[in-house]
Amino acid sequence: MPVPQGYGAQGPSCMDRIKLGFMMGFSVGLATGVVFGGIQAFRFGARGRELIQTVGKSSLQGGGTFGTFMAIGSGIRC
Repeated sequence: MPVPQGYGAQGPSCMDRIKLGFMMGFSVGLATGVVFGGIQAFRFGARGRELIQTVGKSSLQGGGTFGTFMAIGSGIRC
């Protein structure tokens, strides 16, 4: 009986690796953005809504930037 094709142990596709690289980079960038953005906001005396906006903006920027670079690096390695 022949072995059916397509049921072997295949690794993730190149697009899956790029998405995983982006998500890992976004998570790391988000965490560092919260830490460094919070420190910077406290240093400048931000409180309340201004603090949340500053930390949110810096964390999303850090996550997007680092996620993009990790996705590019993962794409190069495919």
